Parts: sequence; structure tokens; C-alpha cells
Amino acid sequence: MNWNIWIRQIHRWLSLAFTVTVIINFIAVAMGTHADWIGFLALLPLFLLLFSGLYLFALPYATKWRSGDAPG
Repeated sequence: MNWNIWIRQIHRWLSLAFTVTVIINFIAVAMGTHADWIGFLALLPLFLLLFSGLYLFALPYATKWRSGDAPG
């Protein structure tokens, strides 16, 4: 499997994990049992999503730059 496909798949699973942790956080706040660690639980997938998302965002530009199709 291609490296870019792995990053894209990991990004999809991380988005699912982030969504679940945010839902857990909302449920904990609604129940009144909110603890700080529950809020911080969502930060790990969020930071990993940031890095994988930045990679996926820059990928088409890097590919175009490496192929020599840069405008100008």
C-alpha cells in the first residue's frame, strides 16, 4: 500500500476517534461529571489530525513542485 494512502486512512480513523471523544466530553458535561482529563482526552487525536491534515493539504502542492509544473 502507498504511503499517502496510509496517511489518508489514519486521518480518517483519527477523525472518528476525535468525534467519539468530543461526544463523550459533551455527555460528561451534560451529566455534570465533567473532569479535566475528559476534556484533554480529545487533544491527542486532534493534534494527530493536525499533522496528518497538514500533510494531506500540502501533498498536491509538493507533487506539483517536484514534477516541475510550478506556475511561472
